[in-house]
Amino acid sequence: MTQSLPLKMETRELSVFYKKFRAVNGVSMPVYEHKVTAIIGPSGCGKSTLLRSLNRMNDLVPGSHIEGDILLDGQSIYDAGVDVVDVRRRVGMVFQRPNPFPMSIYDNVVYGPRLYGIKKKAVLDEIVESSLRGAALWEDVKDKLKQSGMALSGGQQQRLCIARAIAIQPEVLLMDEPASALDPIATLRIEELIQELKRNYTIVIVTHNMQQAARVSDYTAFMMMNEERAGELVEFDETPVIFTTPKDQRTEDYITGRFG
Repeated sequence: MTQSLPLKMETRELSVFYKKFRAVNGVSMPVYEHKVTAIIGPSGCGKSTLLRSLNRMNDLVPGSHIEGDILLDGQSIYDAGVDVVDVRRRVGMVFQRPNPFPMSIYDNVVYGPRLYGIKKKAVLDEIVESSLRGAALWEDVKDKLKQSGMALSGGQQQRLCIARAIAIQPEVLLMDEPASALDPIATLRIEELIQELKRNYTIVIVTHNMQQAARVSDYTAFMMMNEERAGELVEFDETPVIFTTPKDQRTEDYITGRFG
């Protein structure tokens, strides 16, 4: 495994609890800058919980807490005095199902920048164009920015949500099964987009689709549940290694479809 790559994020012995239930157990994992890291594993093994912990989304669940630590550029995102809103600006999130707000395409994209105090129309216009271009959507919608985001196709809605996420200039993009609700053609567009986005962002993606993980990611983390039903990291390595010569028999069994 390449150790000289710059680290963008890192989990250290991270355990995530919902009240007394341990959903994720002792995960230590690097997230390399400008790379795509895929998290794979059977349903219920804590993939989305791990992903949501990376920008403290789990804080919104009553009774949730963590043990261990998560570092962003070497600093704990749980340090006293850390601004959670700023963490979520720096670490953006794209959800499983497209969730455009019930407003125009334009207003969807500028929602975050406006929250952060940007008011000048010329600046907002520039953000809209650059974000929609970044999400490979500008050519589709440049003449209908006043139309509702809800009127777009499923694949276009998901790209609008990506545009909305990158409009606030995050450093990391978390994607929770971003193509699972889409048809194959829209899925391909999202996968191509992920490859383009990693030039400017560090990406962590949860996917049930192992072929997708093999296609889009540079690194893969394989998780499983232990006897207490807590998700654990079985193996982490460069994606070609995980899919061709994994070191753990359980990884090979999952990759080859013997279980899961």
